[in-house]
Amino acid sequence: MITVIIAEDHQALIDGIKLSIEYEDDIQVIGEANDGEMLVELVRKKQPDVVITDIRMPKCDGISATRIIKKEFPQIKVIAFSMFDQGEAVEQMKTAGASGYIMKNSSLKKVLDAIRIVAKNELFFDDAITSKDGETKEEIVLSSREKEILRLIGEGKSSLEISELLFIGKTTVDTHRKNILRKLNIHGKTDLIRFAVERKYDF
Repeated sequence: MITVIIAEDHQALIDGIKLSIEYEDDIQVIGEANDGEMLVELVRKKQPDVVITDIRMPKCDGISATRIIKKEFPQIKVIAFSMFDQGEAVEQMKTAGASGYIMKNSSLKKVLDAIRIVAKNELFFDDAITSKDGETKEEIVLSSREKEILRLIGEGKSSLEISELLFIGKTTVDTHRKNILRKLNIHGKTDLIRFAVERKYDF
């Protein structure tokens, strides 16, 4: 069972998501909050698997709340739930530690997909969001192995060193690197290393 807490200052949105989720056998909403401070306290008390949080909330915004949650409970996955699709907002949530970002006008299926995907320690970013340069991004879903390799790349490990650490072939590591480059739309070794070092995901 995937336990979820929802933070949103519009109660009607919370009620709508809860009503939809109650018919799912593998997901359960165990708490709700209408501001960032309430969210942090609720997370400390109930420690859910996944948090869905608005970015703009009273008292403590979703970005600050996410930063606090990830610092205290790095295993908890956070999904941003927002009307803002600007690259700056997306990047701020990524840096704070969010594993996903979905728009408030997303379908129920997308919300459920995001919950299930981040619960598996993978990333989910809505294909409607835009990057800093305004270009639309596709969903970014990295496998657990890809995230593990990306983390090691960020630590400065070569493909050979990674293969020895993970007990897999160097060719396999190179294949994963190519897949990571394709999924993240990054070109070249230097950009990949910079991405791995700068992004503070929960790899």
